[in-house]
Amino acid sequence: MISNGLPPSPLPEQGGNLGSLRSQAVTGAPILRTRGLTKRFGGLVAVSDVSLDLHVGEVHVVIGPNGAGKSTLTNLLSGDLPPTAGEVMLEGRDIAGLSSDQISRMGVGRSYQKTNIFLPFTVFENARLAAQSRTPHALRVFSQAEGYAEINQRAQAALAAAGLEHRAQRIAATLSHGEQRQLEIAMCLATQPRVLLLDEPLAGMGPHESQRMVELIKKLSADHAIMLIEHDMDAVFALAHRLTVMVNGEVLESGTPAEVRSSPAVQLAYLGGEELLHD
Repeated sequence: MISNGLPPSPLPEQGGNLGSLRSQAVTGAPILRTRGLTKRFGGLVAVSDVSLDLHVGEVHVVIGPNGAGKSTLTNLLSGDLPPTAGEVMLEGRDIAGLSSDQISRMGVGRSYQKTNIFLPFTVFENARLAAQSRTPHALRVFSQAEGYAEINQRAQAALAAAGLEHRAQRIAATLSHGEQRQLEIAMCLATQPRVLLLDEPLAGMGPHESQRMVELIKKLSADHAIMLIEHDMDAVFALAHRLTVMVNGEVLESGTPAEVRSSPAVQLAYLGGEELLHD
């Protein structure tokens, strides 16, 4: 595992521990795109003039050193932060500045660097709570939760999609770290998003759990547009259809993994020596 850098060897054929996961990039109009997206905190420019496209059927990975602006970018797309300038278009509608609740209801789900689940509840109860958030009317206070068939079905489907149906009655606190991260993704899926923003979902995982998460993200990319923030470079090159490198809040390079890896600017920034450009 290599953090905050690009491996110096040529891009391998997709083998190794994470399996063969390449697929063809999807063409057509992006479901979500940004243009000139900028966020300032006083005199600090955390994100500067960032433009990117997210397509259903693709995993768009954003990498960069700590402090590059990756999580701030995610917060801008999810509505956790309002932008200072620029636009965020979701299926042709500018959603920049809308609340996180509004953006979530429009079909954007996200996970966080720190696992965000209800530890005392069962796995199924966590998924059901997320599914309830999409109910168009208030639930009766004294009714039985088990009686809401549609909500329960959405929760069950989300757990199955995340590979956790066999853990449905387990208390969330008793799950492994990797399974808790899967549960967070299941909770996103229960809200029926089309865009998934995943912020370092492999953080803290061992090889087996990382493999399982990579396979899950690969499966979900068939029906979702995914933006992935990740430091595990094996996972990055196994999953990425498109790759964006950020440094100091700006996009240094964006393109296919092969294009980014061969970029002189990226090699200088990450590999630290001009002589590596001629290997």
